[in-house]
Amino acid sequence: MNNLRQQFIAFSVSAGVLKFGEFTTKAGRQSPYFFNAGLFHDGATLAKVADFYAQTLLDSGVEFDMLFGPAYKGITLASATAMALAGKGRNTSFAYNRKEAKDHGEGGTLVGAKLTGKVVIIDDVISAGTSVRESVEMIRNAGAEPCAVLIALDRMERGGKDGVVSELSAVQEVSKNYGIPVISIGSLADLLGYLSADPALAQHKDAVAAYRDRYGVS
Repeated sequence: MNNLRQQFIAFSVSAGVLKFGEFTTKAGRQSPYFFNAGLFHDGATLAKVADFYAQTLLDSGVEFDMLFGPAYKGITLASATAMALAGKGRNTSFAYNRKEAKDHGEGGTLVGAKLTGKVVIIDDVISAGTSVRESVEMIRNAGAEPCAVLIALDRMERGGKDGVVSELSAVQEVSKNYGIPVISIGSLADLLGYLSADPALAQHKDAVAAYRDRYGVS
């Protein structure tokens, strides 16, 4: 297990963040697996997932100046990733947004460092791409440049709107619409590879493979 992506899948399974069974996605699809980054909710697991985020970002070769975490999950992920980057010798500032503007004190919706330079958006997954769109708008309005989106898991399945199924995944749509790369720590392809290598979870492989055949993109 010396592959970082496979290590991340194994970690997510052991932490109970990646589960198998019958789940309904936001798109109303019946999925045989579910990834819930909200379950990275103790110090040890958060530190570990932040290390995966930081190392994946450094390995990507993307040039960046700071991080941005969209509310709400992105707030914790961006701040923890900044700490992990500092531990690797890359001290990086970060910012995040509030859902509602503050009408006292410093006011506004943005908290943390001033948005400047090349900004990486940190989130858990991309479903409809709403938080990415809002983040891109905030970053550009501040005069900075969104340079990449970094997520935990790419589900690699076709997006859709108003009953029309797209030939592109939500990740591919974001990359196309905003002209920035989307980097993932792991993907559905990595999950299938992991299931093939772990006899204890092999019973889930056929269901996950069938789901990808039905909804997946290459």
